[in-house]
Amino acid sequence: MTLLSSYTPHLIEAGLDEAGRGCLAGPVVAAFAILPKDYHHKLLNDSKQVSKNNRIQLRIEIEREAIAFAVAEVSNQMIDEINILNASFLAMHKALDKSTVKPDLLLVDGNKFTPYQSIPHKCIIGGDAKYLSIAAASILAKTYRDQIMEELSSFYPQYDWWRNAGYPTKVHRAAIEAHGITPYHRKTFALLKKK
Repeated sequence: MTLLSSYTPHLIEAGLDEAGRGCLAGPVVAAFAILPKDYHHKLLNDSKQVSKNNRIQLRIEIEREAIAFAVAEVSNQMIDEINILNASFLAMHKALDKSTVKPDLLLVDGNKFTPYQSIPHKCIIGGDAKYLSIAAASILAKTYRDQIMEELSSFYPQYDWWRNAGYPTKVHRAAIEAHGITPYHRKTFALLKKK
């Protein structure tokens, strides 16, 4: 499927997405991207559909070509305090706070969003596979978050974060069972499966 370049052609649109909502450890990371109206890239898609090497190449391309973009994170401690949904919205707001360009419309991946300032928004389920700007935001959020987890993995190698990025894999859960939790684990999440 060809991704759409815009929802409303005459408006400045910012695509928004996050990475790491379902993880057991690490921050949630969100990004926004405002792309030129005529922008297209054959590899650009939902970050889950793009290989790691292509995501890294796309990040360089998006950062070079975007009219504006930013990435922000919310820590695992804050996730435990305000819950993952609110933390995802907060990360998106923090990314938008960094924008040098004021968008006319926010295209948000998902079905819910906390309004940002007075800017109208449109929630789009599966938006990262429908709109280029949301796909670009998903690439930025995913690559930045993977980098954070790879760096943390050097301090906590037993949890395999460099490979699983903090998601609930068998290896990750087995490491929690064997070694306990780290300061980066989300204590309000079900870290171990109920027996």
